[in-house]
Amino acid sequence: MEQSANERLHELAKFLQSRRARISPEQAGLPNRGRRRTPGLRRGEVAALSGISVDWYTWLEQARNIQVSAQVLESIVRALQLDSNERKHLFLLALQQLPADLIPSESIISPKLQSFLDLQGTSPAIVTDQRLNVVAWNKVASMIYGNYEVMSMRERNSVWRTFTSPYIRQLLQETWETHARHRLAQFRANYGKFAGDPWWMELIDELNRASEEFRTWWPEHDVLNGPEGRKINYHPTVGLIVFDQISFLVSDAPHLTVTINIPSNDDDTISKLRKLLLE
Repeated sequence: MEQSANERLHELAKFLQSRRARISPEQAGLPNRGRRRTPGLRRGEVAALSGISVDWYTWLEQARNIQVSAQVLESIVRALQLDSNERKHLFLLALQQLPADLIPSESIISPKLQSFLDLQGTSPAIVTDQRLNVVAWNKVASMIYGNYEVMSMRERNSVWRTFTSPYIRQLLQETWETHARHRLAQFRANYGKFAGDPWWMELIDELNRASEEFRTWWPEHDVLNGPEGRKINYHPTVGLIVFDQISFLVSDAPHLTVTINIPSNDDDTISKLRKLLLE
């Protein structure tokens, strides 16, 4: 076994031991049968609470190189009463990947985050969730990409809108295909965390029926994360506007991505956007 893998497994073992030691039988809903030589739960108790064999759990704490499923890890999370940060840490140590968190039915944007978007001025800024729904935006973004306030939840999905909106095709013109393929590859990458989820399956089915390009490109299985770089838009009122794009995750809500389109370093785009904001 490689040294790095060995170190990771030992870190996993120590982490489990430390979390087990901090929980009393009473906290776990078990009867306390007198004094214990060591604090916390016994391995057998954790195994029983997790619904796995004592040997299997013991091997984890012995840093053995065994395959463990996400389902087993979730059971251990519940047994050890781990919080969200500890849960993510456990998944990274055991599977070297983050857990596929359920998406909240409603993505709540903090006032501070909305204020940050509003302060971007002539830089269109949006927030998207893992489904690529636009869940927050600033004024200039709405004036360029469409009035999000009046859109349905389906229309606010950037993949759906990319493949079905004539306005987006006109806005992007010759760059539409590049943008559409990039957006689809982002969608495919996120779908990997939620494969088989009914919401995703329904949208994919609807897109297959609505868009010939989607039907053609979806089977290609392209995956991609990250910003698009330079964006060229043709706005119906102000004409050509050019942006450079950056994206980042929200630290206290990592299922949300902030995307900011910064006007290119020329007075023309900025002056056009200022004019648009004054209308």
